[in-house]
Amino acid sequence: MRKQTDSKTLIDTIVDSIQNIKGEDIVILDLTEIENTFCEYFILCTGNSNTHTASISAAIEKQVRKHTGEKPWHIEGIENAQWILMDYTNIIVHIFQREHRLFYDLEGLWGDAKQISLTN
Repeated sequence: MRKQTDSKTLIDTIVDSIQNIKGEDIVILDLTEIENTFCEYFILCTGNSNTHTASISAAIEKQVRKHTGEKPWHIEGIENAQWILMDYTNIIVHIFQREHRLFYDLEGLWGDAKQISLTN
């Protein structure tokens, strides 16, 4: 059985992938200090169109598989590409178009999480 990639390596690979394809407003929510969560981290970013969000998702999947051998357990939202969710078990990636990110406000909903904002 293959060993699962550590969270830091996976986060770094995901963030690099987002930055390489010009994803914006990257935020990491650290959920490790919050009880009863279903994962350790959320990574959020914004794309400017359906094509951009789908491209970010494809870049993440390709680079993570290339550098770590990991595949997402599940992906949702590719069809309309307004909010794409990529589940890597301990890390869940949310790729939003701006209006959907503002509407769902995951940063506010998970306000108890430690937030790490990254600038491109």
